[in-house]
Amino acid sequence: MKVVVASGKRKSAVARASVRKGKGLIRINSVPVEIFEPSLARTKIMEPLTLAGDRTAKVDIEVNVQGGGIMGQATASRTAIAKGMVQFLDDKDLESIFMRYDRSLLVSDPRRKLPKKPLGRGARKKRQKSYR
Repeated sequence: MKVVVASGKRKSAVARASVRKGKGLIRINSVPVEIFEPSLARTKIMEPLTLAGDRTAKVDIEVNVQGGGIMGQATASRTAIAKGMVQFLDDKDLESIFMRYDRSLLVSDPRRKLPKKPLGRGARKKRQKSYR
């Protein structure tokens, strides 16, 4: 039985999707995607599934996601799902559909938080300087 494992990253969230032959079941951390909350995150996760259309009926996808916040996890999950489906189905047409819609479906977001610097409260903010 062929199983493809793909990963997606966003900020500090890391998602791993296992794609195998099945009947269209998609679970995120053992929760079916249909009842995943909040609904905005669910909509984001469903994007690659709606773009793929009836191709999703042939595969089961199990996603494990850790770290980060809700939307970071959702974006990491959608990237992992899209990558896994393209690898499993070996479909260049599906890959071009995803790329035309949104490149971040197949490419993980490399942006990271800047480290905090001295004399400041964050990466860029500094204490106010007074001359008088």
